[in-house]
Amino acid sequence: MIEITHEPLNPEAITANVRDAANGAVVTFLGTTRGQTANRNVLHLEYEAYLPMAEKKLAEVADEMRAKFHVEDVAISHRLGRLEIEEISLVVAVASPHRSDAFAACQFAVDRIKQTVPIWKKEFFKGGEVWIESFEDHVLKSATDGG
Repeated sequence: MIEITHEPLNPEAITANVRDAANGAVVTFLGTTRGQTANRNVLHLEYEAYLPMAEKKLAEVADEMRAKFHVEDVAISHRLGRLEIEEISLVVAVASPHRSDAFAACQFAVDRIKQTVPIWKKEFFKGGEVWIESFEDHVLKSATDGG
């Protein structure tokens, strides 16, 4: 299951997609909106994506997981639009006969999604807004970290 949606994510329903009698381990990762980044109080986030490519890249991440780890059952769901603090933006659910493969595959997926999938995050905070990992974001982080 690969999904990109503007609707709130239901981790239990997404995880149910990977549960199977052959799997002894199910690992679910929830990416949530935190209220502070680099000494900035975050008010909310907005996610945007280039949908055709983002869906393709999420499917590629799932294929990479299956090839690299002993996992078959994978579900990845990412939310777009405005998210308030503590809302879930990403769910990765992985099931495997053994826990070590499930944990490793889940970690791998989260890292690869950040590296390769064209989904962009904008932080809104008191006094401004910034696209994360942009030049402006790095300048603001340097200023709050003391240079």
